[in-house]
Amino acid sequence: MHVKRLKQRQRIMRKEYDFSNAKRAKDVPHLSKLQAEAKGKTCIILRLDDEVLQNFRAKAEAKGLGYQTLINQTLTKSMGYRTIDEVR
Repeated sequence: MHVKRLKQRQRIMRKEYDFSNAKRAKDVPHLSKLQAEAKGKTCIILRLDDEVLQNFRAKAEAKGLGYQTLINQTLTKSMGYRTIDEVR
């Protein structure tokens, strides 16, 4: 019973958190690497029709890609560029 109560307490959000000793992502090696790999990309919010999103997800899964990667490749092609995968 004691373990169960402890787990319940751990799930509760605190009112305040102390981030004074927190490191910046650039100072944590694996996070720094992820940031470097994401250069040249911008995070946006994009609203798509449900049907469009379902279609991209299905096609991406069949190709073994992420659906966002497939959307990006499709948009890149529409601009007349070849994707990196096509160049290789």
